[in-house]
Amino acid sequence: MKRLDEQNFRTAWEGFPASRWRLPVMWTEASGRGFTLADIARWMAEGPARLAGCGTSKGRIAKGFDADFVVFDPEAEFIATEEHLHYRHRVSPYLGEKLRGEVKATYLRGNCVFGDGKFPGDPSGRELRR
Repeated sequence: MKRLDEQNFRTAWEGFPASRWRLPVMWTEASGRGFTLADIARWMAEGPARLAGCGTSKGRIAKGFDADFVVFDPEAEFIATEEHLHYRHRVSPYLGEKLRGEVKATYLRGNCVFGDGKFPGDPSGRELRR
């Protein structure tokens, strides 16, 4: 399903079938163990940006960094359903699970790319090449 022989990630089955819920899943588990949203930001933004080699412009909200962030309601709770999935293959190991925390909006370089359950405008991400 990954079509590795093609070496074209655009035609491959999407990578991680739980990506839609990675923040609520992490928050559900971490908040019950005494971790904070600052811990989550370090684990899910700052650390990965550093590992990807873009830690000087991404991964933190600070002067000179891209304005990449989410608007997140840490108190919201919901049951993960297919209707929440916004990708081609609507499968996930979390379907039916009660999760805590909801992403209300996502901003990429200061522009809203997800809000009110919709994706305004055209996709604006780009491939990271090292």
